Amino acid sequence: MQTKPFRIGTRGSPLALAQASETRARLMVAHGLPEEMFEIVVLSTKGDRITDRALSEIGGKGLFTEELEDQLLSGDLDFAVHSSKDMPTKLPEGLFLSAYLPREDVRDAVVGRTAPTLKDLPHGATVGSSSLRRQALIRRIRPDINVITFRGLVDTRLRKLADGEVDATLLAFAGLKRLGKPEIPTELLDPSEFPPAPAQGAICIESRIGDTRVNDLLDAINDRDTFDAVSCERAFLGALDGSCRTPIAGLATVEGDAIRFAGMILTPDGSRWHDVEIEGSRTEAAVLGARAGGTVRSAAGSDFFDSWN
Repeated sequence: MQTKPFRIGTRGSPLALAQASETRARLMVAHGLPEEMFEIVVLSTKGDRITDRALSEIGGKGLFTEELEDQLLSGDLDFAVHSSKDMPTKLPEGLFLSAYLPREDVRDAVVGRTAPTLKDLPHGATVGSSSLRRQALIRRIRPDINVITFRGLVDTRLRKLADGEVDATLLAFAGLKRLGKPEIPTELLDPSEFPPAPAQGAICIESRIGDTRVNDLLDAINDRDTFDAVSCERAFLGALDGSCRTPIAGLATVEGDAIRFAGMILTPDGSRWHDVEIEGSRTEAAVLGARAGGTVRSAAGSDFFDSWN
């Protein structure tokens, strides 16, 4: 019988805290446990502390997870809550993604200051984004636009936008909704034209392999559709490097026993891309994602990947 509170690790941003709180609320309902049985433990990560450079320059996605994973491995945390798209494809030995909450809206949101949509922005406008995928897709649609690296918390980026540093910025609509700001976007981008990052909109939970007590607790809130879809998308990432140095998009959708996946890789300037579509049984979600990654890798050739370096 659990007597001490379960310790939930999270970053300290407003979005991360909202995600940890949602996880706690779902666990309370699923198990009939009071709030005091779940302690949210806030840790600062290197990715939070360094905000003046692109992630690709300082080490990639693992900068948002290392401190949390160290405490998971030491037993100081019972599990950690993350934005799934922040997770490296390779996790530390002994840890795994054990559960996903139901996925939110996967679309990217434009927040425009001088025009509401990407297509309506004036010639030579400046758009801020920290995502290489978004940067490449923007350049693909509007090669005349000046795209600059734009990091920081959501409110920080919105303040920079209001101060006139850029004409527009792009954010995940899921994050804005979780922060109670669904009215902010001036445009929501169609995923068929502006595909999302793999795992965008999904909250994942990381825990220790073999920790039956914790993993049984988490299994009660695991959304199987999200689990299978994101497993497919992460396998696609894994076959293509999947770091923050690479513009990669991908989205899997589950329909009954079937899963469909569409993925894309781009050069950073958005001038060249290769896409792939695949479908099959959801029981082979990860296999299908890896196969899709192999397909576009073969089609693109080594010179395409040299452009990423």
